[in-house]
Amino acid sequence: MPKISIVVPCYNEQAALPLFYQEITRVASEMDYAEFEFVFIDDGSKDDTLPTLRRLAAQDVRVRFVSFSRNFGKEAGMLAGLEAATGDFVATMDADLQDPPALLPELYKAVTEEGYDCAATRRTTRAGEPPIRSFFARMFYKLINRISDADIVDGARDYRLMRRVMVDAILSMHEYNRFSKGIFGWVGFKTKWVPFVNVERVAGETKWSFWKLFLYSLEGIVAFSTAPLALASVLGVLLCIVAFIFIAVVLVKTLAFGDPVGGWPSMMCVILFLGGVQLLCIGISGQYLAKTYLETKHRPVYLVRETEEGVR
Repeated sequence: MPKISIVVPCYNEQAALPLFYQEITRVASEMDYAEFEFVFIDDGSKDDTLPTLRRLAAQDVRVRFVSFSRNFGKEAGMLAGLEAATGDFVATMDADLQDPPALLPELYKAVTEEGYDCAATRRTTRAGEPPIRSFFARMFYKLINRISDADIVDGARDYRLMRRVMVDAILSMHEYNRFSKGIFGWVGFKTKWVPFVNVERVAGETKWSFWKLFLYSLEGIVAFSTAPLALASVLGVLLCIVAFIFIAVVLVKTLAFGDPVGGWPSMMCVILFLGGVQLLCIGISGQYLAKTYLETKHRPVYLVRETEEGVR
């Protein structure tokens, strides 16, 4: 029978894990036409997530886990799970049940009977989410699709089922600074989008604050677009043109009216504005330089402390 690997990154999910395990095993029992393995990634949790995974692995041979030496972030957890998965098909989902396991049969049907390489999910609503957060999320999707080659659907979740060929393509990208939503879109492959209504967490609290999501969006823009660098160059050219116009105005005014001192407040505003634009452009360049610096170090994306086979 075909084998499906379920990859689940976890960070402080001790309350949600038993509920998730109960639901995913229920769905797996209904899908008796496939074998399953459940690959949990403990991303340096500070609660009882790891002891819970140990207990699950002891009672169910299908449960595997990888525990990091510290918190490396969800992107590292996704990569570790894909590398550890051995199935013919690999599904990624969250442990908080915001990604309904009940959709798995539909996703599986799409990749086995309908000719798709990947079946991915997207939220049709953002019910329960702060309005300001929803607004910026929609703006981010519109922006990154305009300025990059990554095809990211508005409301896209990390919950998807992929054929092994697509998983191997993703793993062939060895970059250190990873943005999975962009990588999924960049590698291409035929994808079916399955809509579903937003579901609240079953337990615990979200680990994504507005600030963390903002930084994550910047990661995605820097990882898949050089448009900010082009913007900095365009701003430089435009401001040079404006500067020459100002010089011409000052010369004409001085020769015609003999008043070189007038306009000191406006001149200070111009100086402060130009200084701000220069710092912005330097900051944009610095972001790309920082990413390049991290890539050239060739550090591992994550470090493993323990698996279901024992402490390393």
